[in-house]
Amino acid sequence: MIQEVLNKLGIKETNNGTSTGTKHFSADEAKTIESFSPVDGKSIAHVKCTTNEEYEKVVSTAQQAFITWRKTPAPKRGEIVRQIGEKLREYKEPLGKLVSYEMGKSLQEGLGEVQEMIDICDFAVGLSRQLYGLTMHSERANHRMYEQYHPLGIVGVISAFNFPVAVWSWNAALAWVCGDVVIWKPSSKVPLCAIACQNIISDVLKNNNIPEGVSCLITGNPVGDLMNNDKRIPLVSFTGSTRIGRHVSSTVAARFGKSILELGGNNAIIVSEFADLKMVLTGAVFGAVGTAGQRCTSTRRLIIHESIYDKTLDVLKKAYGQLKIGDPLNSNNHVGPLIDKKAVDDYLKAIEKAKNEGGKIIVEGGVVEGKNYESGCYVKPCIIEAKNEFNIVQEETFAPILYVIKYKTIEEAIEMQNNVPQGLSSSIFTNNMREMEQFLSCAGSDCGIANVNIGTSGAEIGGAFGGEKETGGGRESGSDAWKVYMRRQTNTINYGTDLPLAQGIKFDI
Repeated sequence: MIQEVLNKLGIKETNNGTSTGTKHFSADEAKTIESFSPVDGKSIAHVKCTTNEEYEKVVSTAQQAFITWRKTPAPKRGEIVRQIGEKLREYKEPLGKLVSYEMGKSLQEGLGEVQEMIDICDFAVGLSRQLYGLTMHSERANHRMYEQYHPLGIVGVISAFNFPVAVWSWNAALAWVCGDVVIWKPSSKVPLCAIACQNIISDVLKNNNIPEGVSCLITGNPVGDLMNNDKRIPLVSFTGSTRIGRHVSSTVAARFGKSILELGGNNAIIVSEFADLKMVLTGAVFGAVGTAGQRCTSTRRLIIHESIYDKTLDVLKKAYGQLKIGDPLNSNNHVGPLIDKKAVDDYLKAIEKAKNEGGKIIVEGGVVEGKNYESGCYVKPCIIEAKNEFNIVQEETFAPILYVIKYKTIEEAIEMQNNVPQGLSSSIFTNNMREMEQFLSCAGSDCGIANVNIGTSGAEIGGAFGGEKETGGGRESGSDAWKVYMRRQTNTINYGTDLPLAQGIKFDI
């Protein structure tokens, strides 16, 4: 099956056994990434890493492309992005299958990720005619003030394994309509998804006589730091761990570059005594076990009112008992594998740490074994009764571990929700309007995303996506997130015959 999918996406095997798919690499054969599927543990292909010399060629190609691309009218740039969206529709099924197989998420989630790419293209097409500035009134007579946005330059995108294609597209589609060019460094755990996207986009660019440097691809871990240190790249968008995010932030800031940081999440759902438990069930279970808990918006904590605590746990235990774990390409399964053996090890260590701190196991975890789980990456979704102040609860574990915590008052629940280093996504389930409004007020959730009666996981592209505190403060996707991809300029025009100074300053010569 997978070879057929690769063929449809233009990823071929070369004579020396390495996989190719972009015009920008011809790296040393000894320096390759081997892509393994967590679904069955099999090697899919070898992908050549980008050398320092090739990196220089890529940046040079991108610089030349930017000179042309920035002068292309924004609506015409939008037309190219529209065609990319159409191509993604054409390749949705094979690309969705590749995402599912190489990363390990369910096929429905893989297809959904490609749909996100299509949606952001649609959003960006409309945006290409709405890159608005403001007109301001000047304090000086016969003067006009306004602001405008210009293309920024090369945008570097460093993406994570858990969303191999969608988060890159959030950045790329907006950057392209803003007149920027993009260099993408995907996670070394899922390089084939990136190559497939590059193949799809390359065809659109070629058919429209657009310079290939508008969309560039580099691979291998060291080259990410080349972008972080490169003054020719004014903006780096990084998605990944808080630990690496600190390094990216300080490195880019040291050269006065800009960064978009989408880092860790430690997301909580508050379950009020006024909640509809049927809705809680769907939101909490999918939030906790979707993508095997490997979303930055995955639900990590369930903060439950004491009056319905036992009832909610009973509902959860019954639901967890019905979860099917297995091949994510099989639509009957709810939970696929973790990305690799290290992730499994981190999952097991987190459970032990929770036990050592006094946590009580509500639903037993562990590694799933058997002939259908040869990769060793399948684990059982686990529920642990805990306290918010546990050290392990304060950390983000990229795995299906859900901590359940009891509260008495809504003020206490909100304080627990906020009392972690991360600030990405949050949610409350309640039919009490006062609680809803309190949760959404300035004294409520301190996260970049706050939801009512939906879970923490799953965001629409129309709204800006991102979080506060150790989540990094970046914003991607919808709303006015486009502004960070552009160079802002304030303009003042004097159409009079004298030159008055601002603030009424007198300067006679």
